[in-house]
Parts: sequence; structure tokens; C-alpha cells
Amino acid sequence: MEKMEERIGSVGSDGVGGALNNYNCHSRGGTCDHDKNRQFHCSNAEKGIQSTDNRNSAVGCAVIIIIFVTFIIRHHYKKKYASSNLHGRNRYSDSSRSEVEGGSVYFGVPVFSYSELEEATNNFDLEKELGDGGFGTVYHGKLHDGREVAVKRLYGHNYKRVQQFLNEVEILTRLRHKNLVPLYGCTSRHCRELLLVYEYIPNGTVADHIHGHRATPGSLTWATRMSIAIETASALAYLHASEIIHRDIKTNNILLDNNFCVKVADFGLSRLFPNDVSHVSTAPQGTPGYLDPEYHQCYQLTSKSDVYSFGVVLIELLSSLPAVDIFRNKHEINLANLAINKIQKCAFHELIDPHLGFQSDNVVKTMAILVAELAFRCLQQDKEMRPSMDEVLEALMKIQTGEDVREDQGMAYDDGGILNVQQRASPDHDEVGLLNCKSLQPSSEAITDNWISRSTTPNISG
Repeated sequence: MEKMEERIGSVGSDGVGGALNNYNCHSRGGTCDHDKNRQFHCSNAEKGIQSTDNRNSAVGCAVIIIIFVTFIIRHHYKKKYASSNLHGRNRYSDSSRSEVEGGSVYFGVPVFSYSELEEATNNFDLEKELGDGGFGTVYHGKLHDGREVAVKRLYGHNYKRVQQFLNEVEILTRLRHKNLVPLYGCTSRHCRELLLVYEYIPNGTVADHIHGHRATPGSLTWATRMSIAIETASALAYLHASEIIHRDIKTNNILLDNNFCVKVADFGLSRLFPNDVSHVSTAPQGTPGYLDPEYHQCYQLTSKSDVYSFGVVLIELLSSLPAVDIFRNKHEINLANLAINKIQKCAFHELIDPHLGFQSDNVVKTMAILVAELAFRCLQQDKEMRPSMDEVLEALMKIQTGEDVREDQGMAYDDGGILNVQQRASPDHDEVGLLNCKSLQPSSEAITDNWISRSTTPNISG
């Protein structure tokens, strides 16, 4: 019995009980030991506890300091980022507080509040609508100061629309030309809607007057059409000198004031084009019937793309026909194709609007044929064969002033107004390929086959 108790006591000190004692001692930071009688002792326990507490306190303080420093750094950068990138958003995100009032400027032009333009257009009344297209709708409005304006309301508020908005504002603020529509201002890009405010041009577009709802036989005289051609060419030459390609020249984007002076509009597709580069590689954008076929096929945008589009405008002024008409012969749906075919055959009487006096006035006949030849040069498929806009402008001014008398002296016509090729006295035109360029291919018909014939961009006129 005594041996059994001794054994149990031994288990208590060295077995399960000993293990518990060791655990308790170590947890208090002490050192475990036994005396001669095999009794358990725990030494330096309180000192160990104090040492452990000190270490734990140091670690805790370090963690707190790290967390605090991290918070300060993150707060600093977050505040810096917000101030540099979201400065305007805090002002414009809420429409009740966001809109910039009069006197503020954005990209160098006045910023209008949404509410002011909403009031100016009678809450964007449908009766105020001037036109619509691929990028937005344009409304007639009247500001508090009495100015009549055209307000373009861009579709949507996505990244692409913001870029188009900024592109047009940036380009128009750097340009000053009498034949470019003036930009009065805009809303902020952070406003709930993207709105551009232009001078209101009251007399419609060139398209309206030659084959639209304002068109009547002989409504635009030959002299007026020549002035329109020259002023449009002047505006484009200025753009190209300013390293800008319009990229959407068409009669719907050529506005007319009450004196029939030109205002070229709509710069949403325009591109900056440095003079030291040969081309810009970009996906084709524009309007069916006006799009440069080489740009359409090769994705290479140059200033000669505007020249091609202007060539179509010249043909419209000559013929009073629209750039695209699906009811024409299959190979003449594109006006450019029709014109090339007629000019190659020297059948000008089949192309030029008879109401312009082509049959009755030899001066008009001579000038019209010279303009047709110039348009033919602009419509060459190979962009290198096209003249520059400076050359086009110079040629038009010579035609208007009668300096190109040699063509009048060297041309002979039959009773139908067809040029007698054998009596032509200006061989230098052969380089353009007017009479010998049988290899010239018509403009790519894929453009009209694949695209719907509608304006890509609205006009801002009544």
C-alpha cells in the first residue's frame, strides 16, 4: 500500500501533474526544477512575467505606430489624388450644386450651366430642334443676354462622347477664321449632359439650298455657288495650315448666314495632324459619299482626305445632286462615281445643273467646266494625284476672277456643250489624267453598299 502511494506521488510530480506544473511555470516566464525530494520548484517566475510583458508591450506599440503611419501616408496620397484628378467632379457631380455659373471659363471659353441652356431651348423642345445626326441633336435657343444660339446636345455621356466633346472644344478655341462657326461656350465635361453652344447661323446649310427643303430651281446662282466654294476652300486651307483635318466635310456641315456667307461647322471628328508626319493611322470615320476611298481602304488619314470630300462638295454645287442617292443607277449611287464617268466622257452638259445658265452663258459654261475639272482632280483615288487645299483655293480664285482665260480660248464646244477634245490647248492638264486617265477606278462602292446614307453629324442651323 505504501509503495502504491509512493508511485502515485511520483506520477503526480513527474507525470500528468508534473506536466501541468511545467506548463504553468513556463507560462509565467519561470524556470522548472526539482529538489532532492523530487519536489517541483518554479524559480524566477515573476521576473519572467515582467520580461514577457515588456516584450509584448514593445511589439504592441510598434504595431500601433506602423498602423498609424500607414494611415497617414494613405490619407495623404488619397487627398493628393483627389485634388488633382477629381477637382472638378466635386463641383459638377450634383446638378443642383455642380454647374459653374457665369464668368467661369473652360478651355478658354465660357462655361454655361445646364439650367441656363435648358431654359434657353425651352427644355429642349422638339419644335426647337434644328437637326440631328450620329453624335447629337442641335436646338435653337436664346440666352439671357438676347443672343441666339445653336445648342448641340451630345448623345450619351460615355468616355467616347467626352473625348469628342473635348476634341471639338479644344480645336475651336484655337481657331479664328471668318468662315468657321464660332463656339460661344459649353457645359463642363462633368455636367450631367454634354452641351456645346455655337453662334446661330440662320440660313440653313448648303445641302438645304441645293437639294434639300429650301431648294428651288436657280435658287443659288452660279456666282453664289462660286463664292461658297471659295469660302469653304479658304476655311479648309486655314485648318490644314493649323495642322487640323476636318474629316467630315459635306454640304450638311457648310452653313450659310443671311448673306450666304459660309460657316464651316462640326469638328467632332477632326484630328490634329502635325505637318512633319505623312499620315495618321486610324479607323475610317466620315459620311458615306464623301469618304476618301484610299482612307477607307488603307486606314491612312491625310489632309488629302479633306480634299476628296471637298471634291464631292464641288460636284454637288455644279449638279445640285446629293452625294448619295440609292435611286440612281447602281454605278452612280455615289455622286463621285457619276461625276467621274461624265467628266471622263467630257459630257459636262449631263452633269451640270442647267438652271445655272450652262447652256445660255458661255462665261458660266467655261467656269463650270473648269470647276468640274478641278473637282475631278480632287476625286483621284490616288491621294498623291490630288491637289492640296492651297492649290484648290488658288485655282478657284483664278476661275472666279477670269485669270484662266487660256481655257476659254483653247476650248471649243458643240451645240450640246460637249468639249471638243482635239481643239483643247492646255496639255499640262494631262498630268491630272482628265482625258487619258482611263485607268481611274470609281470610288469604292463598298462605302454605299455597307453604310446607311444619313448624316453622321447634325448641322447647327435653322
